[in-house]
Amino acid sequence: MSALANRPNSGAIGGVAGSSTDGSTDNNVLSQYKVLTLTFNQDCTSLAMGTRKTYALFTISQDNKIDEIYDCAYDDVCIIERLFSSSLTALVSNQAPRKLKVCHFKKGTEICSYSFANTILAVKLNRLRLIVCLEESIYIHNMRDMKVLHTIRDVPSNREGLCALSSNNENSYLAYPGSSITGEIQVFDTLNLVCRQMIKNCEDTYFAIVYIQKPGIMISAHESPLTAMAFDMTGTKLATASNKGTVIRVHSAIDGTRLFEFRRGVRRVATIYSLAFSPDAMFLAASSNTETIHIFRLANPKEKAPEEATWMGYFGRKLSDVAHYLPKQTSEVLTQDRSFAFVHLQSPGMKTTIAMNVLNKTLKLFVAGYDGVVCVYEVNTIDGGECKQISQYLLFSMSPNTTNQQTLTTTTTSEARNSLDGGSTRIYPNNVLANDNASIPLSSTPPPPTSPTSGRNLVHPSSNISIDEQNFPRLPSPPQGVYD
Repeated sequence: MSALANRPNSGAIGGVAGSSTDGSTDNNVLSQYKVLTLTFNQDCTSLAMGTRKTYALFTISQDNKIDEIYDCAYDDVCIIERLFSSSLTALVSNQAPRKLKVCHFKKGTEICSYSFANTILAVKLNRLRLIVCLEESIYIHNMRDMKVLHTIRDVPSNREGLCALSSNNENSYLAYPGSSITGEIQVFDTLNLVCRQMIKNCEDTYFAIVYIQKPGIMISAHESPLTAMAFDMTGTKLATASNKGTVIRVHSAIDGTRLFEFRRGVRRVATIYSLAFSPDAMFLAASSNTETIHIFRLANPKEKAPEEATWMGYFGRKLSDVAHYLPKQTSEVLTQDRSFAFVHLQSPGMKTTIAMNVLNKTLKLFVAGYDGVVCVYEVNTIDGGECKQISQYLLFSMSPNTTNQQTLTTTTTSEARNSLDGGSTRIYPNNVLANDNASIPLSSTPPPPTSPTSGRNLVHPSSNISIDEQNFPRLPSPPQGVYD
């Protein structure tokens, strides 16, 4: 790909600024940088990105650096999941949205592929199970041999493919919406392959079912439909948010008990993009289409710091005392906890995915934006307040299909996003152009030649549709010696 010259006009396509006088040609060039998916792995040690023409894998080191380890020419990757820090990845392309490919990216080989009757909306992995979510059914595969162990049918319409899978081997729970009208959650035990609905005020039924099988439960989490959910690392806590986005709740995945309830805001409805626990499950972060990322502290009343002897502290205590005598909706607003820490985003409204990890004994928050910018913040776990940004990375600074591992461009404050939004002229290393009219990573390095891949091509029992293999992008082998 040749370098682009400066452009007289500016525009935004998929979070990358740029336009041209002839229209379609430049739009096609810029569209390949549109981010289709961004996902952190199960322990926040890796990040995967899919775009129109490529997908890339990045590692997150203990010194907060994000380095690209793999970049592959692969069209329209809309789903990509990596199993912890292993070489196993699961891919779905918009060119064949009903086909799942499981690959060994270091060897450049395909392990197996499955074809489904309908579009694949989500894929989740842990060390024991692979989950494939369709709109009205969910398939549970054994990770060891990729065989289908169980199929959950007649799932309420789940057009967004919303689901969550615990990464814990002992509590390998799957959560998915139990209703398309209300915020009910169905929790399924993927190890024992059993689902149990807890029936309130019916003790005989409850104890009979618990005696027979290990529990899976139905949780009435919200009154409105769900938009986000996430497990903690132990698989015992489940965080949820509805389409109103004002209240975040944390439930026990074991018995459905509501453990915590937090209020993100009161004045306006928000769309929650992502929820993420800290490794010790003491903090929960929530990103949305607003300008603020909220971090809540999961502390029991006895663990909370005493309030200051001020008028506001006294007033708050009195409000909590009388809240129980007020209408339910009013009392909830008064008793729900607010955020412990927060981040003010430089690009409000940008879709984001978030993750938290402890690096160098300090809790870090990673915010990956669909404009290709990843920001790293330091969370003060003692005093809370506004989080300090410590680094920022531009994912597009890596040349497509490069054969050398390079370090990403690191910027401070708002440099990367300013350039993406048409800011002042900047020159970054690693062959990145950034000016008032264009900010696009460029490379003259041609993509490596592709080679046939090997693996099992399986037609899923649910599929009666033949997919043209020639129209599905093939996985190229990596250059010799790069991943030895």
